[in-house]
Amino acid sequence: MRTVAEWLLGNGITVLGQQISWAELVGQLCALAVVFLAQRRTLATWPVQVSATVLLFAVYASAHLGGLAVRQVMILLISVYGWWAWSRRSDPVYGVVVRKASGVERLVLIGALAIGTSAFALLLSALDASWAPWPDAWIFVGTLVAFWAQGRGLVEFWLVWLAVDAVGVPLQIASGLHFSAAIYVVFAALVIHGWWSWNRTARVQRARKALEPVGGSRPL
Repeated sequence: MRTVAEWLLGNGITVLGQQISWAELVGQLCALAVVFLAQRRTLATWPVQVSATVLLFAVYASAHLGGLAVRQVMILLISVYGWWAWSRRSDPVYGVVVRKASGVERLVLIGALAIGTSAFALLLSALDASWAPWPDAWIFVGTLVAFWAQGRGLVEFWLVWLAVDAVGVPLQIASGLHFSAAIYVVFAALVIHGWWSWNRTARVQRARKALEPVGGSRPL
């Protein structure tokens, strides 16, 4: 008897001659919805992300993309943190409170991307866990950094996502995951809009906070 995972991976639809499994289709649509929800700074972002994580883990594991598969496990853990963090930074008007990263935080983001990618790429190569260890590692580490920054409400997380998409599109195409590659292109458009939206909200929230009486603001 076939398992549910086998059925989701072995069945699906054909678009322009490309077979798309149900797991890939639903998983990527959920991932797309996550970007849409994140733009609106709603807590619903995180449970939808969990659904995408479970489905895409199966997709990437079957495609022998070890970094992308393990990434889903890490995303699940970070999603728990993000859910908790956003619930503490809620705002009755603007949703989660967002802000621009400090100089130190930006250095941390860049350092984590550089060091993390190098270390994980070497690990993937040593374990023979991916046929494309460096781009695989970049997407893996970039995703973790982006979700961490997203959980902290940092506007710069959108820029990290753009960097991930720039590598993700050609890697997905080379892996034969054409639908996922198309989704990544849509991601890029949504990410650009999200970056603009969060920048605007961060300015409004900062200005409103500056006008609050001393001692009248809520701790974040």
